[in-house]
Amino acid sequence: MAEKTAFIGVGNMGGPMAANLAEAGYDVVVFDLSTKACDDAKARGLAVASSVATAVEGARIIITMLPAGRHVTAVWGELAGLAEDGALLVDCSTIDVASAREAHALVEGRGRLTLDAPVSGGTGGAEAGTLTFMVGGSKSAFAVGGPVLEAMGKKVVHCGDPGAGQAAKICNNMILGISMIGVAEAFVLAEKLGLSHQALYDVASTSSGQCWSLTTYCPVPGPVPTSPANKGYTPGFSAELMLKDLTLAQDAALSSGAATPLGAEARQLYKLFDQLGEGGRDFSGIINFLRGADHSGPAD
Repeated sequence: MAEKTAFIGVGNMGGPMAANLAEAGYDVVVFDLSTKACDDAKARGLAVASSVATAVEGARIIITMLPAGRHVTAVWGELAGLAEDGALLVDCSTIDVASAREAHALVEGRGRLTLDAPVSGGTGGAEAGTLTFMVGGSKSAFAVGGPVLEAMGKKVVHCGDPGAGQAAKICNNMILGISMIGVAEAFVLAEKLGLSHQALYDVASTSSGQCWSLTTYCPVPGPVPTSPANKGYTPGFSAELMLKDLTLAQDAALSSGAATPLGAEARQLYKLFDQLGEGGRDFSGIINFLRGADHSGPAD
């Protein structure tokens, strides 16, 4: 008999993740404060509970996917009195390291296993089941939780002790934010110099400028047909979420004493982009901010 799995938080990421778990044979029951999220979950064929308590009753696996650290600690504080002895609890949200460690501590004891397991791959990866999970927690918890995460993704990496998954996520996304700005700046310069998008792409994608932000998520339309630039920057990963992650990285840098000047500058640029009302666009749309008032590029 499939293990009952509770999934708390089934928005743009959590909904398809929960659906992939159900498709993999898990007995999934979900809950979300959003009526729309619950309706969307029902449309995916998922069972929807009326409360957190109802969702987790009898669940051996409990997964959360929530907006911020305060939400995670509030829900995990509730789960401390609800989760069964020996249950596995996994948080897939992207939050600060301190809140992640606090969440682990809130529910420890009674044989419970806990993991922080933020994801990379965006909504497309959530739908396709190709997410990467960066996991923090004990080796024993990872041994139990690994197969659960594999049902929702293609790569699962144990990064270390509680909080290590969140640490890996914010470091990775700081690289991503910085590199996207670098790629976008190069295309803006190329436009000013009369170089076509395709010409720059053909050179940089096979030279030392090659990176994910260029070859998978190119910020101009044309060279990479699947990039959001070809869809008016409809988000796969929004600028406001990039700003959130860069802010988490800067908070961590401040508390740990790490020097991250490029990370700080990237956060400032995405903050300005967000303040212009562009936070709902894909984060690769930062190229339009870098162009200034003229948001046009050359025809290819």
